[in-house]
Amino acid sequence: MSKKNWTIAATVIAGVLALSTTLATTASAAQHTDTTEQVAAAAEHGAKPTVVLIHGAFADASSWDSEVAELEADGYQVIAPAVPLRGLASDAAYVTSLVRSINGPVVLVGHSYGGAVATEVAANDPKQIKAIVYAAAFIPVAGESVLQLSNMFPGSLLSPATSYTVNVPGGTDLYIKAADFRTAFAADRTRAQAAVAAATQRPITQAAATEPAAASVPAGIPLYEIVASQDKMIPPAAERFMAQRAGATIYAVDSAHDMPVSHPQIIVSVIERAAR
Repeated sequence: MSKKNWTIAATVIAGVLALSTTLATTASAAQHTDTTEQVAAAAEHGAKPTVVLIHGAFADASSWDSEVAELEADGYQVIAPAVPLRGLASDAAYVTSLVRSINGPVVLVGHSYGGAVATEVAANDPKQIKAIVYAAAFIPVAGESVLQLSNMFPGSLLSPATSYTVNVPGGTDLYIKAADFRTAFAADRTRAQAAVAAATQRPITQAAATEPAAASVPAGIPLYEIVASQDKMIPPAAERFMAQRAGATIYAVDSAHDMPVSHPQIIVSVIERAAR
């Protein structure tokens, strides 16, 4: 082959290779785009909702440890925020901001005071909330406080005799006395476990306990209440009354108030039913 012909052939081959590379890159990019769109569509239409676990007073997010582990193993995205426990409206605003950062539907789960927070969050963003699960929790209507609801029926051991207050900047914190913590809050735990929980309890402000709810649960959101039949913080009769009034599906568990720690499998079962 002459030098001229060799130069022409080499040029043609180089052009073919460049075209092949371009086509392969374009196909790869198109395939990636299609895959991304498919994933986004699947996420929009078939993905499991994100579960937001809202703890209550005298506890923290670690009370949901077992639920988080089991739900994540079952393929759910889970968030268990640290609720400030400073005021119902401000706590709800905090959790609402978190919920608004989530893409897709959300199942809210509230324990105790966390139920009142979940109710306010649902009122803020009803379209995003797929369902609410209340675990030994308050379901207030507008104008009611959690302290008012806990005193509606006899049976609560939370009183000046079993609690104490600490003045802090901007308010007064409420604690359960260590000697009464197990009986009132965590009767399903061993004495040693309850002692640790008492020492690490998160206080709630008295203002939060007495602050009236701004809203009731919006219509159309499926509700589930797990009544703790041995509850000494919120009387079981109060839990059942609130659930029936709200039109919630009711389950009953032989549990003390600290249900997220003592009966996580039952809570997970109800959460996954609500998610479906």
